[in-house]
Amino acid sequence: MSQQVRLAIIGDHNPAIVAHQAIPLALNLAAQTFDLDIHTTWLNTDTIDAQRSLEEFDAFWCVPGSPYQSTEGALHAIRYAREQQKPFLGTCGGFQHAIIEYARNVMGWQDAGHGETDTEGRLVIAALACEMVEKKGGITLVADSIAGRAYGELDIEEGYHCRYGINTEFQAALESQPLRLTGHDQQGEIRVIELPKHPFFVATLFQPERAALKGHLPPLVGALIQAAL
Repeated sequence: MSQQVRLAIIGDHNPAIVAHQAIPLALNLAAQTFDLDIHTTWLNTDTIDAQRSLEEFDAFWCVPGSPYQSTEGALHAIRYAREQQKPFLGTCGGFQHAIIEYARNVMGWQDAGHGETDTEGRLVIAALACEMVEKKGGITLVADSIAGRAYGELDIEEGYHCRYGINTEFQAALESQPLRLTGHDQQGEIRVIELPKHPFFVATLFQPERAALKGHLPPLVGALIQAAL
């Protein structure tokens, strides 16, 4: 019998979203590659609260598709994965909300918010100077990072579908934290974050899952599943 990984997908499923079309393909490729049974449960953000037990899951993936139906639901799941040392991958909107969760619950910025949905407080996520909707861009990874090991190379190119990223006004404050900033674009803006002293906590502003649309196992999806084992 194949080993099983129980994966929670955090996001509001929408079959029209390209990344959501790619996610099951990516997971099927991971299951075939590692000879696993990956049991996937989509958790709409508005179904996640303190009463929803998350103990049954081995790993979490917070996926594109923000603004979410419930910001608090997404943040609750991310915080659970961070505090309980559960393997976590955040892509696109998952990256943005991982930053907000860290700012609120680790840095103590309870007013940390998202420029797409909030008008007050510290908008740690703000509109990109150059939006990346259906564009590709180069990213340079840190050599000893999870992402660098997963890709097996430090200079990569990935696809995006986003208008928001880390507010550059707060980048220096984030750089002063134990949070690792392990991927930057050609302008030096943050594109990948990781948590030290966590078995696997990686978030990317780009959408690595798109590789599955061309039949390739996305390196970070494979790394997430391996970490879940």
